Amino acid sequence: MTVLVRDLRPDVPADAEGFARVRRLALPYMLSTPESVRHTAARMRPDARFRPLVAEEDGEIIGTAQVHLIPDSTEPGQGALNVYVRPDRTGRGAGRLLVRVAEEYLTELGATRLLAWALDAPANRAFAERHGYRPGRSAHFLRLDLAHGTLPPPPKTPPGVELRTAADFAADPRPLFELDAETLLDEPGDVDTELSDYEAWVAEVWHHPLLDRELTAVACAGGRPVAFTAAYTDGGTRYSTAMTGTARAHRGRGLAKLAKTHSLHRARAAGLTEAFTGNDTGNGPMLAINSWLGYEYCAREVRYVRELG
Repeated sequence: MTVLVRDLRPDVPADAEGFARVRRLALPYMLSTPESVRHTAARMRPDARFRPLVAEEDGEIIGTAQVHLIPDSTEPGQGALNVYVRPDRTGRGAGRLLVRVAEEYLTELGATRLLAWALDAPANRAFAERHGYRPGRSAHFLRLDLAHGTLPPPPKTPPGVELRTAADFAADPRPLFELDAETLLDEPGDVDTELSDYEAWVAEVWHHPLLDRELTAVACAGGRPVAFTAAYTDGGTRYSTAMTGTARAHRGRGLAKLAKTHSLHRARAAGLTEAFTGNDTGNGPMLAINSWLGYEYCAREVRYVRELG
């Protein structure tokens, strides 16, 4: 059987579904749908030079790669490739071919540093290290059983704070963009990024098909958003936290916990049964909030880095 690598055809239903299926099987802790695959392919910023790849065996998609530059990086030359192969189709060379094509592409674009996530499992780590990548920071995937677990009651809303949803900002989401940009500056990571392009944010983030504006909770003070938790849903029963953050001037008041708790209570009331989130291993405050909410550890991911030249 021959494995070949080609570009994803996002407008072909079988391609979008195959890409999403591989992601769901290889990384079940993150939401992926054909709609989200098409959206990312169409809406990622042009300067990211995004190139989604698939590995195909006898007409079946068995592996995927998301390959792009990191345009919001404060340091040029940063590239990313995230490669996933169906767990029941490993050992056929799909991952090796995807990495080769992705690296050649990023090198042609001038990337000097490549970053990739890999699940913390012996085979995944050995694969990354064989290809010249060294391990760096790590992150946890956490799961909460909304159907049978017990959610703590929402904390008391502090005086002067009002709880709203992202849907309340439909006419003008710029205040949410500004809050997102501020909190991103303090998010743990291997690459320092600055979010400055509002129109790109609207296209990529605000109009993302997984973003559930009714379940995205926003704490406001003085009429301005000061804390939020962004909720993704897959159209079924699964919920995921895309980002939680608080403006620097309002930290230490429990507003992130307040927003996330309200969002989860609404999610359960809406019939969602399973919630996922992810945290950098060094993000103690957010890990403490998620532990308080009842999330349990389900997997670990390691960021691998390869310096070129």
